[in-house]
Amino acid sequence: QVQLVESGGGLVQPGGSLRLSCAASGFTLDDYAIGWFRQAPGKEREGVSCISSSDGSTYYADSVKGRFTISRDNAKNTVYLQMNSLKPEDTAVYYCAAARIATMDADFFGSWGQGTQVTVSS
Repeated sequence: QVQLVESGGGLVQPGGSLRLSCAASGFTLDDYAIGWFRQAPGKEREGVSCISSSDGSTYYADSVKGRFTISRDNAKNTVYLQMNSLKPEDTAVYYCAAARIATMDADFFGSWGQGTQVTVSS
């Protein structure tokens, strides 16, 4: 069974950090581009970051550039999203998903995880 499971969310103060994990089972992560997306209440889903399968190229939304870093550990079949300098506007449910190409377009992604809640608040 192909499955992605996110973890690492939580409550953090503004300026704090979290590291999200996206663990795969049933398939090999390094065969796919992996994207992180987020959705806040009342807002559309937003592409946050993506890492390619071929050369590890990374892509970021302008809103997170310089603060978030995506990486992959193929030995652990896991992709990470390190989030620093968090802001209240980063509050959302964060999802990871897999695609055959590196893109920030959610329509190309499948095998969505269940999501992990990130709340940035004092």
